Amino acid sequence: MAGFFLSFFHWLSGIFFSKQAEIAVVGLQASGKTSFVNVITSGQWSEDVVPTVAFNFRKVRKENVTMKIWDVAGQPKFRSMWERYCNGVDAIVYVVDSADSDKFNTARFELHQLLSQSSLAGVPLLVLGNKNDLDEHVPVKQLIKDLQLDKITDRPVSCYSCSMKSQHNLDIILKWLAEKSH
Repeated sequence: MAGFFLSFFHWLSGIFFSKQAEIAVVGLQASGKTSFVNVITSGQWSEDVVPTVAFNFRKVRKENVTMKIWDVAGQPKFRSMWERYCNGVDAIVYVVDSADSDKFNTARFELHQLLSQSSLAGVPLLVLGNKNDLDEHVPVKQLIKDLQLDKITDRPVSCYSCSMKSQHNLDIILKWLAEKSH
């Protein structure tokens, strides 16, 4: 009987205290953006992910938060579109392959280029150092240094190490996104 009341409470609170969150997920190609979106929407990780062309859009409800998610392609020819999909969102999620340090300079340049757009002033930033299940991944402190996240002062910034494969830190990430929503 207690389970019924708990379910009823969650349903009722979802009606009266529901939130909307619109997020844009960007980052270089093969960083794990689509895997992140797939894990959030389905709870499943798959090795068979087709690279995103242009963008994908998903809508998902997690507890009392409805998220609209823009998953934007990371190939060089699509990076000029990032600002368009980040404009007006509640948060930007920037996914980095934390095991591929050869791409950190490009990732840093593209991130700071994106954040320099006046239309994105103040939009909260969540950086995900993905693929922490691989031996060569760098820890969060090194990622913060390499991406110069400490130089970003015009918005809330958080950085987490994660693995979509093992879903490590996914609950913390979802909580952060829910807190940044309207």
